[in-house]
Amino acid sequence: MKIAIVTINNPSLKTAKKLISHLSNHECTVFNKNEDSDNFVKFDKIDDILSTAWVEFNAIIFLMATGAVIRKIAPYLKDKSTDPALLIMTLDLKKIIPLLSGHLGGANELANEISELIEDCINFVTTASEQIKVLAFDMFAKKMNYGISNLKSLAQVANKIINKQIVQVVSYPSIIEELKNFQGYQKGSINFFSPDNLESFDSEISTVYILPQKLPNNSLQLHPKELALGLGMNRGTSTKEIKLAVLRFCFEHSISLKNITSLASFEAKFNEIGLLEYAKNIDKELKFFDEKEINALKQNFSPSQAQKFFNIKGVAEPASLLASNTKTLFISKRIYGNVTIAASF
Repeated sequence: MKIAIVTINNPSLKTAKKLISHLSNHECTVFNKNEDSDNFVKFDKIDDILSTAWVEFNAIIFLMATGAVIRKIAPYLKDKSTDPALLIMTLDLKKIIPLLSGHLGGANELANEISELIEDCINFVTTASEQIKVLAFDMFAKKMNYGISNLKSLAQVANKIINKQIVQVVSYPSIIEELKNFQGYQKGSINFFSPDNLESFDSEISTVYILPQKLPNNSLQLHPKELALGLGMNRGTSTKEIKLAVLRFCFEHSISLKNITSLASFEAKFNEIGLLEYAKNIDKELKFFDEKEINALKQNFSPSQAQKFFNIKGVAEPASLLASNTKTLFISKRIYGNVTIAASF
């Protein structure tokens, strides 16, 4: 983590020198009014350095009064998903306050780390989810490297959980298990649904959707970002036809091409020129799986001509599953002319 440490006088500069000795695992730069060296940047006014520190550093630690810090940072505040982590420490390094971007920005985690490294340092975490030890969906998204849509809806969901009111989660079994094992989860606090079983779903209850696709609603949504496409095609299918099929598939299912990390197929397609060129053109990893790997899968797949011609359970669906991280098939095969596509994460 790139950390800026801001000082305004000799005592705070002395403190900064002590602090950086505890932060050897991070890249630290001290901004001060007295010294100029490799890791120390001299300035005249805090306003002169804040705009740079705001965008170039992951975290800013101020060794100065809280009121002064708030006044100085006010013009730069934008959004909890983009603002850096901001922390304040006392000159004796005995107290630390994660002031801004506690979750997504990492201020709470950094404050915890520092308080554990410095003897008798007290961490004043003020976010409610940490204080009463309940699940925080933004922290779950950060841990899992998920994208977030409709972040403004997070507060409503968080308040429901804090107030011990039921919320709903729509997701897949693999993600639900991860969520149940995440810090703060309390049994009975969430009603879980899979996308294909919404029988008892209540549209009046606050809901979090944890799905690769972006849905056209204002609910909080978390999105797995590493997707695998399984591709089957007839012999000699052109690069252009494969490209158009994938674009249509992504459009129809609200998937971003940038979130597709790999393409996959049956080993018999290893010399399919159109597929090889397409993978190269979009700079995606291309994986091939053999009969043994595909037929070892326990899942039931859509009927496929591959059973007849290659004695395998399928191509697009099992290949996407094998290439994925959590082995979750979320879009069964779709056929576009000569191209068959399925998606897993």
